[in-house]
Amino acid sequence: MLQRANPWQAYRKVATQTATPGQLVLQLYDGILRFLEQARLGFALDDPKEFNEAINNNIQRAHAIIRELDSALNLEQGGDVAVTLRRLYGYFDDRLQQANLTKTEEGITEVIRHVTGLRDAWRDMLTGPAPEAAAPNAPSQA
Repeated sequence: MLQRANPWQAYRKVATQTATPGQLVLQLYDGILRFLEQARLGFALDDPKEFNEAINNNIQRAHAIIRELDSALNLEQGGDVAVTLRRLYGYFDDRLQQANLTKTEEGITEVIRHVTGLRDAWRDMLTGPAPEAAAPNAPSQA
């Protein structure tokens, strides 16, 4: 018997296969944030096994994406930006590892804040400046 494909998985597969490199980075940042938010939800679980699994598994997934982003950096062509991102990704790894070991939320929250900033900047770069931001001193047309 054939199983029907999950429509959401099919959509994600097509979206990934047809995305530009810039869009892929944006999707990876979104993935980090999604997994870290799921990890934060784990702190509300009462069952110790579910608590630990939710936090650990989601931090590990976010950690894997961060390692992938780090490994894709081209330090020769990327210059200072690539070096800075390498340092940030290393810092994120350290904070998440510590949060996972101690099962505390602070490191997760901090990484979410920083990745949100990166994601928003990346999104803005891909979409370009808003029309009013492109020409702030341009006369308005009536």
